[in-house]
Amino acid sequence: MSFAQDMLVDEVATEVNPYILGSFGPIHTEVSAADLTVIGEIPPDLNGVYYRNGPNSQFPPRGRYQWFDGDGMVHAVHFEDGKASYRNRYVRTEAFRRELAAGRPLWEGIRENRGNNPGHWWKDTANTDVVFFDNKLLSLWYLAGDPYAMDPLTLETLGVENFRETRTCTLSAHAKVDESTGELFFFDYGPQPPYLRYGVVGPSGAVTRLVDIDLPGPRLPHDMAITENYSILLDLPLVNDPAAFAVGRHKLVFHRDWVSRFAVIPRHGSAADVRWFEAKPCYFYHVVNSWEEGPADNREIVMDICRMEQPTPRQDVATSLDKLLSLLHLEAHMYRYRFNLATGATTEGFLDDANTEFPMVNLAMAGRKTRWSYNVRLADTQVQVFDALIKFDLETGGRQVHEFGPGRFGSEAPFAARPDPKAEDDGYVVSFVHDENTGRSEVVILDAQDFTAPPIGRVILPQRVPLGFHGTWARRDQLPR
Repeated sequence: MSFAQDMLVDEVATEVNPYILGSFGPIHTEVSAADLTVIGEIPPDLNGVYYRNGPNSQFPPRGRYQWFDGDGMVHAVHFEDGKASYRNRYVRTEAFRRELAAGRPLWEGIRENRGNNPGHWWKDTANTDVVFFDNKLLSLWYLAGDPYAMDPLTLETLGVENFRETRTCTLSAHAKVDESTGELFFFDYGPQPPYLRYGVVGPSGAVTRLVDIDLPGPRLPHDMAITENYSILLDLPLVNDPAAFAVGRHKLVFHRDWVSRFAVIPRHGSAADVRWFEAKPCYFYHVVNSWEEGPADNREIVMDICRMEQPTPRQDVATSLDKLLSLLHLEAHMYRYRFNLATGATTEGFLDDANTEFPMVNLAMAGRKTRWSYNVRLADTQVQVFDALIKFDLETGGRQVHEFGPGRFGSEAPFAARPDPKAEDDGYVVSFVHDENTGRSEVVILDAQDFTAPPIGRVILPQRVPLGFHGTWARRDQLPR
């Protein structure tokens, strides 16, 4: 069996796992390329870097593969003065370095028993999100791990980020940066008390607040939200089955008879300041944005999310691989919560019926009221691919759709503002797109105010970029010179 074929086989179900094939398959070259070919043009006022993280296995996986298992690899396209360059680098985590030295995989993925792994835990791959903070790129892992700092220009892994030696816990993937205050807000979660922690890193780069959030047991929160004055943490009724966890397995259980709970804490508050709001049972991966509305005596927190319809694998399928595919076949819709700070009441409801996820807003307005959200549209396919981008109008409920075209699939698409923007959407939206018809990857540049129009420019990349997870945008003035 060849190296490529060896990577395709689900060793238990003896079935081909599509999440390590084709557009998802790993690449093993780290490239730096300048003056890339462009179809159309790169706007001269588009200056900054588009980063995207994702799984990219260094070695053929041991046991059954889960899309989230691959080693983190960050891809970056740097735009400056009408030109573009590309580079990609592995996130050189401790686990990556140990496996590289051994010349083989040492960890099995989350579909296998964690007791078989070094340290009896799943592999921290730092493959999920990238956040630009304190002149560094932070690569983060969804199950809560060490934040890995990377040079934002070279993508060299600088090492574990300890925030001026003040970090005492791990971080989950979706930390939030408030560009107006220079702070980073994060959460940490795990199977042992305290089950949830909330933290703040100040503009100095040091942790200034770490709060234990009281939960009745371990949960699986994936995201958090911030407003101008508050942070919102999640207690949702999706858990790792305790009996399965006790014997080393990761098995999701959704309790439809539990409520969803939301911890609202002042940004720099304590555990005693937490207020809990309840809502219908649900699960969601990603927050669109959150902000405050209304007069002081009737203040509300508005939080928009992508609410899932089926948060656990189907049980009416034959194999463990079929269950995995059903779990990753997302169905999610735009949804809004309102938490009334005066009355303690929650109101909630759907905003749109499109199947959509991976939302992005103008990051300079995170925690403030935004009108526009840029989401991917989930294709009706066996695997999780994004066949279009949707620009949602959060005020009117309208939407605009940009189709990638047959056999073309995109990535989470950050917004890049023009210098001195005149409106929230005065700028561009950028997305990695892989064309399965040609095997070629590119970055498309869309005018955010003319969203359905053809791309202004298409930057042809020197190698395939595997389909992956989250991205971000850093302006030129934020980058080291």
